[in-house]
Amino acid sequence: MKIAIIGAGAAGIMAAITAKRLNKDLNIDVFDINKGIGKKILASGNGRCNISNSNITYNNYIGENPSFVKDALKQFTFNDFEKFCKSIGLLLDIKETCKVYPLSNEAKSVVNLLESTCESLDINLILGVKVEDIEKQNDKFELKTEEKSYKEYDKVVISCGLAAAPQLNATEKGIDFASKFGHSSNLTYPSLVGLHTDYEQKSRLQGVKKESEVTLYIDGNKEASIVGDVLFTKYGVSGFAILDISQYAVYPLSLYQDVQIAVNLFPTINRNELLASIESLLKSLPNQNASLLLTGLISNKLAPIILENCKIPTETLAKDINAKQIRTIVNNLINWRFKITDTQGFKHAEASGGGVRTDEIDPKTYESKKCKNLYFAGEVLDIVGNRGGFNLHFAWASGYLAGKSLGRK
Repeated sequence: MKIAIIGAGAAGIMAAITAKRLNKDLNIDVFDINKGIGKKILASGNGRCNISNSNITYNNYIGENPSFVKDALKQFTFNDFEKFCKSIGLLLDIKETCKVYPLSNEAKSVVNLLESTCESLDINLILGVKVEDIEKQNDKFELKTEEKSYKEYDKVVISCGLAAAPQLNATEKGIDFASKFGHSSNLTYPSLVGLHTDYEQKSRLQGVKKESEVTLYIDGNKEASIVGDVLFTKYGVSGFAILDISQYAVYPLSLYQDVQIAVNLFPTINRNELLASIESLLKSLPNQNASLLLTGLISNKLAPIILENCKIPTETLAKDINAKQIRTIVNNLINWRFKITDTQGFKHAEASGGGVRTDEIDPKTYESKKCKNLYFAGEVLDIVGNRGGFNLHFAWASGYLAGKSLGRK
């Protein structure tokens, strides 16, 4: 039996290895536009590769139907993934946060061992080749590239991802292939990405970083709240809390809904405690500049901006700040509102949301319900995981299920 896999990322390589281990007689060709496999694996975790997470549930995923991932997570648990890694010679470093990295702390070691495993199984890697089209006639698939056609495939897996990281040659070609065989898709959008704000003085805030609580409002309704680092940038906001909240913000933004965030710079202190602290600080040094005194609480970049937001001149002395103004300062510190206007786009996104609709895919085999012997795996599907190794785990798990299906004799 002859099989083509389009995309040599985590999902495609896992599908190939799983299938070939189950059925040595398979002839498997894996195509990728890049000259090496696993380009997104190499880029993950800032080169360290946050390869999975040891505490995974379907609640870590979003999409039109997040429960679609249940079968994959049940059949390919973290323990199963750990066994797979040992089988290719890869040892893991499981952190207290449940994030998982290769023990080598290098993404390159992951890719090297996957490539070595493919070679040992005689999986044919056809790299630096862009698949332009797929056709099916008489139950056989034909793949067309600019240079030549590859014919007589019995089964095809589409695992070529979506548009996140176009600098790594990421495209939405998989959606084009899917639509040709009758599949529909949901709007794609960058996920785990920095957000642009309408704040007029962004450059003055650039570089300020603080653990905060970020609350998302869609059309005035509270949607989500996340605590983590917020990094103010020249375009708006980033940091872990922002990347996380972006998963819930970007799709509504794509639909032109009103998207706002509220930043609480003091998530561990209640309003009254913060109010009392600021009152005490201002009373202790009444003749000191109020902006300077506030640097005892917040960044020296933030202090004058907070006063300006409250319509208080930055040269005001502590003794001239009245009780009403103190309450306004507190409100600004714990409920600083920003309108979200855009994102940093696919180039800076860690993942893509949207994609091929999952109700058109068999969740147990990842075979198309529209076209026999056509399979899908990984990011091309309308499933996106939280930050922390969940997207890569879905790629491994979906690739594993597709591979099991391919390998059945």
